[in-house]
Amino acid sequence: MTIGFHASHEQFAPAHLLHLAQQAREAGFQALFCSDHFAPWSEDQAQSGFSFAWLGAAMQATDLPARTICCPFMRYHPAIVAQAAATLAQMFEGRFHLAIGSGQALNEHIVGQRWPDKNERNERLLESANILRALWAGETVTHRGHITVQEARLYTLPKELPMLYGAALTEATAAWMGTWADGLLTTSRPPEATRKIIHSFRSHGGENKPLMVKVGLCWDTTDARAQEQAYKQWRTNAFPSNVLSTLRTPAEFDSAAAHVRPADMHQSLRISSSAQQHVDWLMQDVEAGFTELHLHQVGTNQEAFIDFFGANVLPHLK
Repeated sequence: MTIGFHASHEQFAPAHLLHLAQQAREAGFQALFCSDHFAPWSEDQAQSGFSFAWLGAAMQATDLPARTICCPFMRYHPAIVAQAAATLAQMFEGRFHLAIGSGQALNEHIVGQRWPDKNERNERLLESANILRALWAGETVTHRGHITVQEARLYTLPKELPMLYGAALTEATAAWMGTWADGLLTTSRPPEATRKIIHSFRSHGGENKPLMVKVGLCWDTTDARAQEQAYKQWRTNAFPSNVLSTLRTPAEFDSAAAHVRPADMHQSLRISSSAQQHVDWLMQDVEAGFTELHLHQVGTNQEAFIDFFGANVLPHLK
């Protein structure tokens, strides 16, 4: 089991996140996970660094393994994602793995293409996965489908290829991911919903494949402060995945969140000042079968969170 620190590029500048990654390493976190956004969820967040550049710096500045998730078929061409991932895996052998998902219009619409429906995005995602794997295998790839690749070949390849995780937020997507992904990435949710996601993945080809979860939480010194931080920072993310994937700008997310109440945040985040409560929640993830738990503290008190969890939560999980 690995407990990782989530570096949120939507919320913090890259230089600050680099400092936090080093602090997390010293506090006992065992891995890094970072988001990949072109725009934040809210105008108030006002950040959005380039993930692949940051990963190179963070993996050099620490000895931790790292993961990220991206959409590999609009803002990025899959050949470029393959090259970026191969370069990181070559420099930091055995320490980098990649997750891919069907994306959000917030980040991908900037290239001016039509935003596809979910079915077409899944078709593009699987095409991209096949292109990534062919390029990582050293093949010269020409492909014409939703995506066009012309005589592409990677000349710099790692000795150990990255694992390719599939990101799923629904049972249907998890079942589909089980047929082709090397592992599953999902987000934290109540135990019964978690069991359904995992069962769908495992029963459709995902048996014995690793499970990774991004844990959304908010900790502060009191429950009231934690709820306040959760609301201020993450209310624009408190929507179903079909809404999150279609809104196009931070301003649209701000408008959609106008009627979200602070109490509503408990539906999508684990909010508590109690170390034991967070331990109990995380132990449910461990018991469910997750092998990597990446903790995303949505509050701005990142340094205090790292120190508190390093002293009061991580020791109980190790």
